[in-house]
Amino acid sequence: MAKKKDSNTLVDNRKAFHDYFIEESYEAGIELIGTEVKSIRAGKANLKDSYAEVRNGEVWVRNMHVSPYEQGNIFNKDPMRDRRLLLHKFQIATLSKYVTQSGYTMVPLSLYLKNGRVKVNIAVVRGKKNYDKRDALREKDAKRTIERELKDRYR
Repeated sequence: MAKKKDSNTLVDNRKAFHDYFIEESYEAGIELIGTEVKSIRAGKANLKDSYAEVRNGEVWVRNMHVSPYEQGNIFNKDPMRDRRLLLHKFQIATLSKYVTQSGYTMVPLSLYLKNGRVKVNIAVVRGKKNYDKRDALREKDAKRTIERELKDRYR
């Protein structure tokens, strides 16, 4: 399932697709400071080890690294600070029900622009075991060889 990179996508969490089964995804706004927006627009963010959690009826994303903006002197904030996600109450309730179940967590999949605003694609995920990862790689490799053979055959 090869995805084309959307022109508005700024940062992807490709590791999440390898490590987790994606159950359900949501679009959320994110509360950022001005220099963080500029840094994210430049692609200087990392979602690799980040996750989200529900705290006091709000969803927060943790361990998302946004590099300090080079021209933003005193206005730069801590690159690893927690950032609040903007969701509706019923979406937060649904997410908290999922997360309370054993084996489920929330992971940000990508940061992208929508109408000039930074949005986060957040997903409820279930962890893969090592044999699941091997099966996925084997299936992906088989699909790639079949496509290559078909392409070569019908040239």
